[in-house]
Amino acid sequence: MSEHIVIIGGGAAGFYAAIACAEANPELKVTILEKGKEVLGKVLISGGGRCNVTHACFDPRELATHYPRGERELLGPFHKFQPGDTMEWFADRGVELKIESDNRVFPVTDSSHTIADCLLDMAAAANIDVRKSCGVKSFQQLEDGTWSISTTRGEELTADKLMVAPGSSKAMLDQLKKLGHRIVPTVPSLFTFNIKDPRIKGLSGISLPNATIQVAASDLEASGPLLITHWGMSGPAILRLSAWGARELNDRFYRFPILVNWIGKELDDVLADFQQEKKLSGKKRIGNHSHYGVPLRLWKSMVEGAGIKPTATWGDLSGKQVKALAAELSASVFQVTGKSTFKEEFVTAGGVDLKDVDFKNFASRIVPNLYFAGEILDIDGITGGFNFQAAWTGGWLAGNAMAGYPID
Repeated sequence: MSEHIVIIGGGAAGFYAAIACAEANPELKVTILEKGKEVLGKVLISGGGRCNVTHACFDPRELATHYPRGERELLGPFHKFQPGDTMEWFADRGVELKIESDNRVFPVTDSSHTIADCLLDMAAAANIDVRKSCGVKSFQQLEDGTWSISTTRGEELTADKLMVAPGSSKAMLDQLKKLGHRIVPTVPSLFTFNIKDPRIKGLSGISLPNATIQVAASDLEASGPLLITHWGMSGPAILRLSAWGARELNDRFYRFPILVNWIGKELDDVLADFQQEKKLSGKKRIGNHSHYGVPLRLWKSMVEGAGIKPTATWGDLSGKQVKALAAELSASVFQVTGKSTFKEEFVTAGGVDLKDVDFKNFASRIVPNLYFAGEILDIDGITGGFNFQAAWTGGWLAGNAMAGYPID
């Protein structure tokens, strides 16, 4: 009788593991249990519906640095399966991918359905049993090392090997804790900042390409594009900051001041430029022309934020006003009063303690015949396709190991 492999979770990691397992050993019976009505939900909404498959970073060491939690542990796995392997995997199955200017990787169709359909087709071709609306109430290991799994359908399934890949499910984490695993409490990661400030009111949609954000009285800092939104601030710089500061910002209850350098230039350099402008362009009205490529509407808001009338000329400014304007561009202070989920892409820090996992095959060090992948682990990456790459890598290695063909 063939072995039965059961995978809890019909997301990216679960599907990838199931396909890797079934393709490596077609004699196995592989079942995916998904509590939701549909599978691959995050794949479908990722990248605004385009699916940011991975990131074109092909050096495992550099790739690992994009993970606030899991950098050291993922280094070995990335030497076995990295973005280049992911791209080749999809290409071999008829999915053409493209690398965009910021190195994010998308299907050329710009449709997440291309990726989801590929995974569904491969699962069907491998005779994987995908059960929707079939959650797991509990699972326990029997004396012979096999698993007994109770589903919300009232079924009792048995499995020779079990993989847990349901995302950051509290219920599943509680089950794993009962088995002896250490669980790191989960907190949100990859979120935007809620800010109510007259200086950015009505400026939604304006972006700056090279901003630097720092949490006041903290070492937390991130740089990159910054976007003003209806609710405050977003963009890669904010999302990176939220990822690296996930725990600290949670401890602050998402209420803290930030310093915004809109243009990525030091305060002293901006001050020197403005003092020179005052000497050379004394008759020019300040509000008519922006500097450093700042959009004019935002520039005028900064001018007013510095206590300067837009109709004033550079020659009208006092030394104090010049300093105030320079500070608005390179060190303006905003108060964050909360967070918002980034485009429905909910990512968490926390999960199964990484000390309890063998990263050669993503197997449990505590319980035999138990595997993990995806967000159930205390691993998360910054925005840009890194979280999916961790899911593909973990799924690939675990899937092959469950099939009896671990990747050396």
